[in-house]
Amino acid sequence: MGSFELKSNSPEDTYSIAKNLGKLLKKNDVILLEGDLGAGKTTFTKGLAAGLDIQKNVNSPTYTIIKEYNGRLPLYHMDVYRVEDTFEDLGIDEYFYNGGVTVIEWAHIIEEQLPPEHLSIYLYRDGDDKRMVKFEPAGARYEALCKELFDENLSD
Repeated sequence: MGSFELKSNSPEDTYSIAKNLGKLLKKNDVILLEGDLGAGKTTFTKGLAAGLDIQKNVNSPTYTIIKEYNGRLPLYHMDVYRVEDTFEDLGIDEYFYNGGVTVIEWAHIIEEQLPPEHLSIYLYRDGDDKRMVKFEPAGARYEALCKELFDENLSD
């Protein structure tokens, strides 16, 4: 299927794109977020949380590694930036099939432990507040998810 891109002209756009995606997510979905520091990964996750009807404020789990939030589905928000060889000790893989949505920032660091089917999302700077948001689905579930998301966003 390849990849899809959406342009975000502001943090609010990034949030809105993610909120639309969050509304479509199902249990055991795995979202991988990549982008430089300050590219909008946490803003994107806040939008996903809103789409999952999570009321609690979402922030980066940089020092705690994993934060859990309850909504329509549980959200397991992970930041593995500071993780090196401690992945197995943390039990992160148990979250993938625990009935919630797993979001992993800096997922390339634990690439060999990730499930084969997932949705990779890359946030690239395109100016001060502008971003390109690139979606790369791996697996039929995520290809269908992208098709549904892009049909919805292109019709707005």
